[in-house]
Amino acid sequence: MRSRFRSDRRLTVRMTVTLFLLGLLYVAFVAALIVLLKSWVLVAVLMGAMFVAQFWFSDRIAVFAMRGRVVRREEHPELHAVVDRLCAIADMPKPVVAVSEMNMPNAFATGRSADHAVVCVTTGLLRRLEPAELEGVLAHELSHVAHKDVAVITVASFLGVIAGLVVRFALYSQLFGGGRRDQNTAAVLAAVLGVSAAVYALSFLLIRALSRYRELAADRAAAHLTGRPSALASALTKVSGDITRIPTRDLRTAQAFNAFYFAPAAGREPGIERFFSTHPSLEQRLDQLGRISAELGEAAAPGKTG
Repeated sequence: MRSRFRSDRRLTVRMTVTLFLLGLLYVAFVAALIVLLKSWVLVAVLMGAMFVAQFWFSDRIAVFAMRGRVVRREEHPELHAVVDRLCAIADMPKPVVAVSEMNMPNAFATGRSADHAVVCVTTGLLRRLEPAELEGVLAHELSHVAHKDVAVITVASFLGVIAGLVVRFALYSQLFGGGRRDQNTAAVLAAVLGVSAAVYALSFLLIRALSRYRELAADRAAAHLTGRPSALASALTKVSGDITRIPTRDLRTAQAFNAFYFAPAAGREPGIERFFSTHPSLEQRLDQLGRISAELGEAAAPGKTG
């Protein structure tokens, strides 16, 4: 599927390189597990089942976890109208539209392909944004769908999910089964734990680096599609500022899905923590949108809609 969202070769290269590196890591991880567990059948079945579950059902899992529900045109006509207009401009299939009953202002896109995609916005976002700002946010999310970001991140994060599960299993086995095994079994579990922890750490860093770049790429694509980078910048400023006032407990609940969100469910991230974030800093995003606004001559043509 080709859309009218501007192609981004740098994004494509980064996604390809990241997936290649993760693929090498994946092969090494599987080989290590087979050697340590001495059963390639067990490893293959486990990996295959987990991959199918995550890739095929990621959209349903994400929408359910965020308390989202699919809404009909009669329920949210204005929201559907914006999505319809953007999909027509971008020449792409319309995704399923969902709304999450959350006060946190945010949005996300999920799904394994453009034909199986969901765009979900929270009621907190709908209450806070002006129509042009909402259009910018939705264009950002549709860009993720058009550029296959959602599928790539889902596949890329699979290795980290598996490694994390193995780490937990090994830790629980060490904690609760120590008195019922010999030294060889304990050594194997310790080796599995070490390999899995290393794989998780490497995949975590690779995915975070890719995720930060894809957010900048989605901002660029949305700004060019709508012709209103200032509206997207205004939405970013509003959302980021309001998220910091959301209760900490609610933010912690949402942080597991930060990679899918329009803006991270967290406050400002000073210092080295930015290197572990799923999103670039607000300053980076606003600077980029400011440059695009100057390129488009937006001040001279404020009514331009792309």
